[in-house]
Amino acid sequence: MQRRSFLKQSGLLTAGAFTLSQTGLLANAPAKTIDPFGVQLYSVRDVLPKDPKGIMTQLAQMGYKQFESYSGQQGFLWGMEPKEIKSFLGDLGVKMISTHFNYGGQAGKPAELQKSIDMASEAGLTYLLCPYIGAQKSFDDWKRIADGFNTTGEMARKSGLKFGYHNHDYSFKPLDGKIPQEYLLANTDPQNVMFELDLCWIDVAGQDTIAHLQKYGKRYELCHIKDYKKENGKPVQNDLGKGDVDFKKTLRAAMDNGMKYFIVEQEEYPQAVMTSMKNDAEYMKTFSV
Repeated sequence: MQRRSFLKQSGLLTAGAFTLSQTGLLANAPAKTIDPFGVQLYSVRDVLPKDPKGIMTQLAQMGYKQFESYSGQQGFLWGMEPKEIKSFLGDLGVKMISTHFNYGGQAGKPAELQKSIDMASEAGLTYLLCPYIGAQKSFDDWKRIADGFNTTGEMARKSGLKFGYHNHDYSFKPLDGKIPQEYLLANTDPQNVMFELDLCWIDVAGQDTIAHLQKYGKRYELCHIKDYKKENGKPVQNDLGKGDVDFKKTLRAAMDNGMKYFIVEQEEYPQAVMTSMKNDAEYMKTFSV
């Protein structure tokens, strides 16, 4: 199934995450490696549903110590009860810190939304994230989105979770001379809504990632790390280090401006999925900023 078709049918999108051993580093601080680092499980969507525990075990063995989940057919806990998956991952030395979930299908259904919040909380997650909403036609539409985020975020906060939004390129593309992502940042309550910055999609949209982080970095707590090159005008993803994203500059800016978690995500592969995930893990082990 084509990715866009999948997203439209499920209301999902990818969605990433590794904790920095130290945050708030000064811009002139010496280079540091990042340990631990995490992975968005959507990266292994082609193999995960058939063997969730086996694939998660392999990822842990590769060196990913933090997971961000997504809502597949078995839900974001992959058929396990909250306490079961928390214990299973704990035995692997992994913590699931966040998940993307079916925000589009649950935002207007408080009972279903609360069920997702309760499951995430019991499983020990910190973040519940909207993965995708699509481009909007007007700022009246974006106002409706912002209002919905505020309502959902308040529900999540009352249950001890943080709610946030993961961007794609559409929210960084100008509409009526303004940037929708900046509208969302200005019209959501920081107490109730945080953001996850996809370092690929902001770049694809042609925005200055470093300038954006310097201005709005405190609102972002997680980011996705993925690499790409433009081929025939379209972004094509590859293993980390084989694309054009300047991670040294962008990740340093993210660190300097308060980013808490960094998550590897890959949506397209030049070879077998698990081969790419191992390559990405090896890249992260030696990468320094």
